[in-house]
Amino acid sequence: MNKHVIASISIAVVMAVIASCQQPGTKETPKTEPKDSLSTQQLKPTDSGYADVNGLKLYYEVYGAGKPIVLLHGSFMNIPMNWAQIIPQFAKNRKVIVAEMQAHGRTKDIPREFSYESMADDVSGLLKHLKVDSADVLGYSMGGGVAFQFAVRHPEQLRRLVVLSGTYKHDGWWPDVEAMYGTINADMFKGSPIEQQYLSYGNDSAHFPEFIKKVMSIDLKPYDWSKEVKNIKAPIFMAIGDADGVRYEHALELFRAKGGGKMGDIHGLPTSRLAIIPGTTHIGMMLHMDWMIPMINDFLDSDLNAPPPTF
Repeated sequence: MNKHVIASISIAVVMAVIASCQQPGTKETPKTEPKDSLSTQQLKPTDSGYADVNGLKLYYEVYGAGKPIVLLHGSFMNIPMNWAQIIPQFAKNRKVIVAEMQAHGRTKDIPREFSYESMADDVSGLLKHLKVDSADVLGYSMGGGVAFQFAVRHPEQLRRLVVLSGTYKHDGWWPDVEAMYGTINADMFKGSPIEQQYLSYGNDSAHFPEFIKKVMSIDLKPYDWSKEVKNIKAPIFMAIGDADGVRYEHALELFRAKGGGKMGDIHGLPTSRLAIIPGTTHIGMMLHMDWMIPMINDFLDSDLNAPPPTF
């Protein structure tokens, strides 16, 4: 795959994410920082600000009331890009906690290695800051890796785990996807909404290449949390698209380890769940949240120890 093809794919991916999160009938995202991430809607945060965690000033917002759920965004994203359409759906009956990870959105970078582990620790610190004892955690793509590490490192703060199009091992991605990561650079994002959003939050344009390089760094080195993730005690719902970047076998391996791969009518239902969404790409997962949210709500609300249905 040559550089020009990769560049086209990367920009197309970015544009698809932005389009999926814009409100119908609204203009392009403004270049000035909004007061909050849903400023064009009626829904307002009940709390927002910066939490001092691990040397980082982590930007967060809280919406709604009820059982808490934490939403963790994907690479290069921020709260409005990833969650603007989704927060109102969950906030109907849940407390929705959203944050912008290190170097993303309104959370400024610090001289610290970029890692799934450190971001998971930041999420733990945020929950302590908000005095939330435990929460459901949902991570998408990069956020899925953060969510897996949160479950491994801070199990006492986790109720149930939802991972959308995320991996727990570097070769969980299809080989061509993993190979593509090393070719991504700042030139591919010139003039894109990703660069515009980065600058709109007061970042220096000279540091944009460093931002891209730093975010990509976590997927350029091998990682394998298979043993730790398979030992997570909390129920897990993992979902990928049938045309995702994540290998089917990767998701199936975890599901089998969590009790899947048996006929539920005979052996009972496992407490964890797996979904492979039809006609869905990696970015398409965000476009099909109207399908996903009912499944997620059912997983979070169900008695997972209930007997299987009978005639």
